[in-house]
Amino acid sequence: MSLAVRRAKDYTVKVVSTAFAVVALFLLAWILFTLVQKGLPALNLNVFTRMTLPPGHEGGLLNAIVGSLIQIGLAMLIGTPIGLLAGTFLAENGKTSKLGHIARFVNDILLSAPSILVGLFVYAFLVNPFGGFSGWAGSVALAILVIPVIVRTTEDMLNLVPIGLREAAYALGAPQWKVVMMVTWRAARAGIMTGILLSIARAAGETAPLLFTSLGNNSWSTDLSRPMASLPIAIYQYAGSPFDDWVALAWAGALLITVSVLLLNIISRLVLAKTG
Repeated sequence: MSLAVRRAKDYTVKVVSTAFAVVALFLLAWILFTLVQKGLPALNLNVFTRMTLPPGHEGGLLNAIVGSLIQIGLAMLIGTPIGLLAGTFLAENGKTSKLGHIARFVNDILLSAPSILVGLFVYAFLVNPFGGFSGWAGSVALAILVIPVIVRTTEDMLNLVPIGLREAAYALGAPQWKVVMMVTWRAARAGIMTGILLSIARAAGETAPLLFTSLGNNSWSTDLSRPMASLPIAIYQYAGSPFDDWVALAWAGALLITVSVLLLNIISRLVLAKTG
């Protein structure tokens, strides 16, 4: 193959790749522009201070915002320790054991499983047998979604820790649990925190599992044993409404979630860059 042919192929691949990248960026910018254009005018003080009300009453999204914060917070309290410890096991002891291979395989399945299947699973085991929809069920569904993200991130970050750090700690007579807690976790804390923040971002935008678990609630409720409001469900309910004020609230809620996810991604990158 002549030099001219190789250069022509290289140029063609670069042009095609650049063109597709420009198309992807254009579509993303278009979506963000539409979201800001329709959501920003709908943002006002009522959105943050008033509950969802009937059409024409200038309602807000306070109950949905609080419900989302409660369910995401509880989901992280459940999912973070499980994901951190499971990822640590896979990195430290699961490379050769059969249990490690099985756990890693199951985690990969959960990582790519559609979120609606998680909602159906929680509905079958928590909602239906125990008498109805609840904030607890929604939190468990979100926890199941964040666990595989934290597991994968924790395992990958711990695998990047130089083996010499572990060997030096073992040479000083430190037991394995202390090596993990005092050496490897500290060395990989930035990457682990990044994974936790990204898992929060994933949980914040999930709608399908909450439809089968916490269901939603137009009234103020912080009782985890009852149906609980959330921003994704409020957006889902209001976006298809024939009432203009409800549609506007849906755009405002979508903008809030997008900005929150964007901020979490920025924070995760800053944390990773600061200690990297």
